Amino acid sequence: MRIAVFRRAHFNAAHRLHNPAWSEEKNQAVFGLCNNPNYHGHNYELEVKLVGEVDPVTGYLIDLKILKDLIYEKVELRFDHKNLNLDTEEFKNLNPTAENICYVIWKILRAELDEKYDLTVRLFETPRNYVEYPA
Repeated sequence: MRIAVFRRAHFNAAHRLHNPAWSEEKNQAVFGLCNNPNYHGHNYELEVKLVGEVDPVTGYLIDLKILKDLIYEKVELRFDHKNLNLDTEEFKNLNPTAENICYVIWKILRAELDEKYDLTVRLFETPRNYVEYPA
């Protein structure tokens, strides 16, 4: 039996959308308020979806406590209450757009999870704006 399980998590982080190869004017034109030189923050909501076959012995796809702990240790501790541009290696040279943050989180989790699971990461930047990888 194939089934999907979901785990939601939350973290707060600041960022600035900025391309150092562009002029200040072009950055402002493209990124607007998100280009604030003093940064701005979001209350990110994260949804992790795993799809796979249920283990006939346990009845689980995965023990959700294991997934909860993995997300906490690898994502929440890494990004919560951080300035993504300044405090994280992942975004030192990568613009921390919602798209890039989502993909980075997917890569982090993919490296930790068994390949038998199909993994989807959905990241809400606001209640109305979210991204998902893979699409």
